[in-house]
Amino acid sequence: MVAFAEWMASLLTAVEAVRLELLLFAGFWFTIGAIDELAIDFAWLWLRLKGVIRPRKLDRPLATELSAPIALYVPAWREARVIGPMLRHVLAVWPHADLRIYVGCYVNDPETRAAIRAAGRREDGSHDQRLRIVVNDRPGPTTKGDCLNRCFAAMRQDEEREGRRFRAVLLHDAEDMVHPQALSLIDAELDRADFVQIPVRPERHEASRFVSGHYCDEFTDAHAREMVVRASLGAGIPAAGVGCAFSRDALDRIVERRGRAEGPFDPASLTEDYELGMLIGRAGAIGPDEVGGRGGSFVRVRAHDGSLIATRAYFPHRLDTAIRQKARWVQGIAFDGWEQLGWSRSPLEFWMRLRDRRGPLVALTSILFVAEAAGLYRPARLRPLIYWMLIFTTIAFAWRAAVRFVLVGREYGWSEGLAAVVRMARAGGGRCAAGLGSGRDRVGGLLIRGPSPAGGDNFANLATRGQTGVHACCID
Repeated sequence: MVAFAEWMASLLTAVEAVRLELLLFAGFWFTIGAIDELAIDFAWLWLRLKGVIRPRKLDRPLATELSAPIALYVPAWREARVIGPMLRHVLAVWPHADLRIYVGCYVNDPETRAAIRAAGRREDGSHDQRLRIVVNDRPGPTTKGDCLNRCFAAMRQDEEREGRRFRAVLLHDAEDMVHPQALSLIDAELDRADFVQIPVRPERHEASRFVSGHYCDEFTDAHAREMVVRASLGAGIPAAGVGCAFSRDALDRIVERRGRAEGPFDPASLTEDYELGMLIGRAGAIGPDEVGGRGGSFVRVRAHDGSLIATRAYFPHRLDTAIRQKARWVQGIAFDGWEQLGWSRSPLEFWMRLRDRRGPLVALTSILFVAEAAGLYRPARLRPLIYWMLIFTTIAFAWRAAVRFVLVGREYGWSEGLAAVVRMARAGGGRCAAGLGSGRDRVGGLLIRGPSPAGGDNFANLATRGQTGVHACCID
């Protein structure tokens, strides 16, 4: 019994030594993360004081005539419940004659095809000719990138048949609700940029204010602060996958650069829209060492009625679904983005890509603090350096909470701003689980499939591994 007690004491002593080292490691990276966020905050404040960042508001509604045709891609797999209302809303609030909507669906999803046809039917029984149904002859689901490439192939067929060229491609999801002024605003902004992104405004789900609400918090914070700073400094702008447009010239350059005849979207990527935005979205660059293009533009503008011109989007309201989605984002951005895009020689661009890829590290450091909070034994006295790190990160957290309160409160109401502060502390557990899930999937992918995963949880959380063969698109 005495021997066991001595062995246990030795074990706990060793565990305590490891704990202190890991706590120092975690505290160091939390401090780096806090400095990173403060740098963005102070850059935003400085740019506001210098007049580089200014609130923009339209004096009157924009014209409903496009300078050139624009194609809207909407990939859909088993979206019969939501695709109809979305398309009817788009066709009603965007009456632009030069808009063409390509809805990608699958041969084994007749319910979604029927919903699309019904949405395009006018009251007089005629069909709105701006709507095209692109049927993927490969049974679904494939990846989102594969579905978007089918829409791209269908658009090129239309261009050859009609003798005209589309100016840009706009992306939306099947559950999005677009702003009436968004299309005209994007069209005007394409005069000076190859990639345009407008804000995303997540909608709350009343049955799950925590899970759905944290999407409101994070997108509001990012699209009112970080993306504005990145655009003002000329750094690469990641595409959100909705409310983003790419010029046709830029897409053709991507096709040539990647050598893929089927289209510009990577069918093997979990976050093909993020990668495409980063490739196009930095001024003067198509890649780390390639020159060309006009870069990207993040446009935050309010309409004449005071509403934010943004995409109203619906995100998961269940915790398990949200964790799966965030794990896919972390894997696609942190791991696949590292593999596909690499880093950059520009210090500014290197910083921004490091911010994008910090998800796994946040998960690691968060789980260390969660383990400590379990209080399985009395910890030893902390080093003074760790105390100062904890003091600094606590002050930084209070500052970030105040910023989050102001940004979310201004957009969703002050009671929601207070709730956002509470959600900041609780969201760490979700990030932890998402980071661990992404790491597990990445390691599994390396062990089983090799270094380049070809799909995943990328299409309504149901996608299977996509292939890269070329098949004809059928257009109804």
